[in-house]
Amino acid sequence: MRLLRRTISLFALVSTLALSSCSALENLELPPLPDAQAAPASTAAEQLESYAESLELLNEVAVKGRAPKTGYERSKFGKGWKDPDRNGCDARNDILARDLVNVTYKSASRPCVVLSGTFDDPYTGKTIQFQRGQQTSTAVQIDHVVALSDAWQKGAQRWDAETRLEFANDPLNLLASDGPTNASKGDKDAASWLPPNKSFRCAYVSRQTQVKAKYDVWMTKAEHAKIKDILTSCI
Repeated sequence: MRLLRRTISLFALVSTLALSSCSALENLELPPLPDAQAAPASTAAEQLESYAESLELLNEVAVKGRAPKTGYERSKFGKGWKDPDRNGCDARNDILARDLVNVTYKSASRPCVVLSGTFDDPYTGKTIQFQRGQQTSTAVQIDHVVALSDAWQKGAQRWDAETRLEFANDPLNLLASDGPTNASKGDKDAASWLPPNKSFRCAYVSRQTQVKAKYDVWMTKAEHAKIKDILTSCI
């Protein structure tokens, strides 16, 4: 009812101004409708929709046994971070700029190399003050949501070099994370490792499912079952 009265009042105001002065109407700035309370609900709804979509995608992911790790090397996915989107910044700095706030750059005229920023780590829930440096940069690492070695054992060894490089630098498969927590994950899949921050597990396995579906990376039976249980509980 309040919104209806507001709409009627605004309509009357616009009509009056239209009759009296076209120039006044052109300069009229109407106050925005109150939508602050709708934003959180919309975000929650979008999250639920994303989890539901991932649960559907899960049905398309093949279930097989893990292949041998034989022949795996990090360099098979490209040496270091690349710039596949050709924006002039490598994937690590792109993700730091995306996932951190209050970011400062090495060059103000060319915002690329991230010098510092505040990071709210989704894996642990703690806040980290990132500072670029030989002794400090590792506090925030860039995690491959689907580990490269895991992908290698589930289909990637059959890919060409270009696809592996794309996979290793795809923003969908990259998240900034607490360094020690990323190290503890290693190349484990969802059957054997999940973020300590339980409130992030829905988003985490949802992202893993999206990545594996995009690149046709298969899952083990235990991994598939674990992700299905989590996603089902999320929606």
